[in-house]
Amino acid sequence: MSRNIEEASELGTGQRTMKAMVYDRYGTTEELRLEEVEVPSPGEDELLIAVHAASVNSWDWDLLRGKPYITRLGGFRKPRYRILGADIAGTVVAVGAAVKRFRPGDEVFGDLSGCNWGGFAEYVCAREAALTLKPAGISFEQAAAIPQAAVLALQGLRNKGRLKKGDKVLINGAGGGVGTFGIQYCKWIGAEVTGVDSGAKWETMFAIGADHVLNYEQDDFTKQGIRYDLILDVVGNHSVRSIQRALKPGGIYVMVGGPMPRLLQTLVVSPLSARFHKKQLTILVHRPNHDDQLVWKELVEKAQVTPVVDRCFPLSEADQALRYLGEGAAKGKVVVRIKN
Repeated sequence: MSRNIEEASELGTGQRTMKAMVYDRYGTTEELRLEEVEVPSPGEDELLIAVHAASVNSWDWDLLRGKPYITRLGGFRKPRYRILGADIAGTVVAVGAAVKRFRPGDEVFGDLSGCNWGGFAEYVCAREAALTLKPAGISFEQAAAIPQAAVLALQGLRNKGRLKKGDKVLINGAGGGVGTFGIQYCKWIGAEVTGVDSGAKWETMFAIGADHVLNYEQDDFTKQGIRYDLILDVVGNHSVRSIQRALKPGGIYVMVGGPMPRLLQTLVVSPLSARFHKKQLTILVHRPNHDDQLVWKELVEKAQVTPVVDRCFPLSEADQALRYLGEGAAKGKVVVRIKN
């Protein structure tokens, strides 16, 4: 039973139904539709949140299509979750009896991929461990842009990549969500960072601190004769051999995203690369983490980092938000605005 549920009507949940963007089978954005569904009830360790904004991730795009097939775990024939959206920001409406850190009225953000998803809706339930107090001084749209992308950048650069001041870093796919957070984190640490993406994203990458920018349509960073201490790869569009050529001896390559065959190639070659080339090839497995969200909360509040939001779409156009992300044109994050 939730405590403080009597406060719900004051905060906007006297209603029993809500609007949500749902889908019942894998496919294109044509499968998505806006429906009235039941408002969820929080469990003992959960909170009910009025969602103000939810950002779109490549994981949402993969789950919508059901590709690669590993995304169908838990729902091979039809989606396990009817409502997509993991990264959310909103206001706590009610809390379960076991919740300790939050109370109704708190503004929060978090990654629900370890819970039940459901962010493309007016309300969602989430476990306490998935949430962090929203950074002061920024919008809900900016806060919703943080969780997955920023945590992936942090875990890839700090944890896997062992980033340090003075490192020469390259981020492949630097104009998207992970990349824009990655560039800013590198500059905060004191590294020299090169961003690789389309020419349309040059201005964005330079604006947030990139020292060098390459257009992948014209320049192949693996053939320029420059070697890097750390490569963070969001795209996976180069062979392992090419990547090894672009790394310094002792360098580290962290693969955050890319096609499944390329991920498997990295896994197979990694032990040989470490032994014979002294170059470490790794794959980052996404792990939502409250402590890592807290790192970004503090960086944003100190104005060391600014979430980059390209476009906001209303909930009724969440299908268009997903389509825009799938086209690969987004500069930073794409956000679905649910409550003004």
